[in-house]
Amino acid sequence: MPVRLTPHRLTAVLLAAAALAGGASMAGADAQDNGAPPGVAPGGILRSTQTTYRSIVAHAGPAIVQIETSSGLGSGVVCDNRGDIVTNAHVVGSARRVRVTLATGRTYGARVLGIYRPNDLAVVRLDRATPVPATFGSSRQLRVGDIVLAIGNPLGLRSSVTNGIVSALGRTLTEQDGVALPDLIQTSAAINPGNSGGALVNLDGEVVGIPTLAATDPQLGGGQAPGIGFAIPSDTVRAIATQLIEHGRVTRSGRAYLGVRLSTLNDASGAYVAAVVAHGPAARGRLEEGDIIVAFDGHAVTGAADVAVDLANTRPGHRAALRVRTGDGRLRTLGVVLGEDRGS
Repeated sequence: MPVRLTPHRLTAVLLAAAALAGGASMAGADAQDNGAPPGVAPGGILRSTQTTYRSIVAHAGPAIVQIETSSGLGSGVVCDNRGDIVTNAHVVGSARRVRVTLATGRTYGARVLGIYRPNDLAVVRLDRATPVPATFGSSRQLRVGDIVLAIGNPLGLRSSVTNGIVSALGRTLTEQDGVALPDLIQTSAAINPGNSGGALVNLDGEVVGIPTLAATDPQLGGGQAPGIGFAIPSDTVRAIATQLIEHGRVTRSGRAYLGVRLSTLNDASGAYVAAVVAHGPAARGRLEEGDIIVAFDGHAVTGAADVAVDLANTRPGHRAALRVRTGDGRLRTLGVVLGEDRGS
């Protein structure tokens, strides 16, 4: 069983860190003089923390795998006793077969069971192998400040571990391909290329998220911003992965669907409707090709990404108020009952 860092131990770690940061010398002083609780020897607090981290990695690490496709490497997490592995959709890409290397170093083939791109999730199933699955915890229990570890295969370095805290909850971000990911966990644990699809783990050794992207900083030429990574919450992962395993597709995503293809205007004055899906929610709501969406439920829309974010944070069945500028310049408001996004 993993060792849990109790509030007492956590307080002791913070006290020790504060003492070290203040330049206190541990040589020739007793434990109490160095900020440690009475009866705790110098170094004992950090050794206890070290033991905790080792226990977490020993418990969760064997369920973290490396996934290889013709276009690159990523990570995955064994999620059941049938050899099913959950990862990011962008790790799998368009592949139908992948190669999976376990923490033991053994490599197997695997087939793609299903992909749900709106939440950037996919499931693959191993050929002739059923490694021990990870333990999944509830992301609803997370709080800002919780200690977490990220385990994955950055740059192909298998079973690498970084640590940090939960920096924020409920973030919504848009990936480079326009996919909006809601309710993300922000963490200071380093998320490097190849970590995608791996595990964000709590102090009980439970998977509470799937790392999926790191923030980029335009001031760094688009390079990664240190200490700002994001993970899909485990509750979302389990809901989507279960459907992909059972049906090969998603029928209950909880994400709203409009039924249009949008593009962003050069002057960022709205989202241009390039196409409308026949018989979809937009078509039923009288949205037309050539219209420009300028507001969604009162939120200003400057481009396609704004609509993607609004849809990601809206439930199916909601009647959305779309403010639209028509081809002849008139403004009108449409009530559109949104459908459910089941992916492609």
